Amino acid sequence: MKAYKNKKIIVLYLAPVLLGLGVFVYYPLLRSIFDSFYRWVSYSADRKWVGLDNYIQIFSNEQIWTILKNNVLYALISVICQVFLAMVLAACLEEIFMRRFQKFFRTVLFLPSLISMSVIGLLWKCIFNPNSGLLNTFIHAIGFENVTPTWLGDASLAIFCCIFVSQWQYVGYCMLLDLIGIQKIPGELYEAAKIDGAGSVKKFFYITLPLGKESMLVTAIITVIGSFKIFTEIQVMTGGGPGRATEVLATAMYRSAFINDEMGVAGAYAIVIFVITLILSLIQLKLTRSGQD
Repeated sequence: MKAYKNKKIIVLYLAPVLLGLGVFVYYPLLRSIFDSFYRWVSYSADRKWVGLDNYIQIFSNEQIWTILKNNVLYALISVICQVFLAMVLAACLEEIFMRRFQKFFRTVLFLPSLISMSVIGLLWKCIFNPNSGLLNTFIHAIGFENVTPTWLGDASLAIFCCIFVSQWQYVGYCMLLDLIGIQKIPGELYEAAKIDGAGSVKKFFYITLPLGKESMLVTAIITVIGSFKIFTEIQVMTGGGPGRATEVLATAMYRSAFINDEMGVAGAYAIVIFVITLILSLIQLKLTRSGQD
């Protein structure tokens, strides 16, 4: 009877969570999959079954390769900055001569990740303004009066500007995760390496990196998954422009749904994003299962 009562209590506690997941996660997901096989618009009840035509439309459009390239480029640069650079920063803050300043730098570097991405996007959009922005004002102030990059208006620079803003915001967050991982490494290893004459660089490559790989792995997968879901900074700063130079999967989905009113195509984009992030999540589960923490 006691075991039965315990099971009943467990079910009662789980019921609200399962209900919430069903209503707000699984039902919308299944409905999106179902809707992606139809051609329909937002203000009409008429629907036409088109099968895989929405997916064919996405991948037959030559713009899809620019979109995927932008997402992949975003992921690659994010791995370099938010994984490796963040680990370097964390290792620097753990150096003995930096520990007295660690709280200050930890707060300063982590603070941008607490600010809304919409606010940060608007802030950097003003900074990148070619006429009155702080960046071009600084360039002119140091003697390059004839150099006036258009930044977000330049198709070859705009995507890198957007990527830079994301790195600026999230490198501190990743650094904090890596810092926690480094602090779990036994201090005796660093003491022994110091006795053997190893400098900071050797300690980083032979102790910090190998023993901090678990936190780096988690950070890498989170970063890569986030790179394929990126939306806010692109939408706020460029809207996918100039032209379609900074378009990513999420902004293409937004454009299809709310500008072109092609809800079926937008649903297909959503499923493509879901499949990519699901695959990356499964890779994360597979790789992190090898660790002990």
